[in-house]
Amino acid sequence: VQLQASGGGLVQPGGSLRLSCEASGSIFSIDYMGWHRQVPGKQRKLVAVITSGGSTNYADSVKGRFTISRDNVKNTVYLQMTSLQFEDAAVYYCNIRTPMVYWGKGTQVTVSS
Repeated sequence: VQLQASGGGLVQPGGSLRLSCEASGSIFSIDYMGWHRQVPGKQRKLVAVITSGGSTNYADSVKGRFTISRDNVKNTVYLQMTSLQFEDAAVYYCNIRTPMVYWGKGTQVTVSS
């Protein structure tokens, strides 16, 4: 199973980005799909998750600004990020549980004026 994340980049404060992560390989079903982020020297933290039924959960710091969604046909999870702040800058990792847990390699999000 491989996860390919894309969509990161440089954005100004207040801007938006949309991350995508496609899972490929021998996948029968995906329980949950999620996004985490990590800054140098700190632990990786949950940003948002979405279950196979569409239930979502967000970190308090991103509620109301980020939206997670998924396409079960394409085995793809998205993270729409709006009103980006300096504190959102990080490497963003997607993961899935099948129930095995797999991680993508990460995509860099830089917030700078």
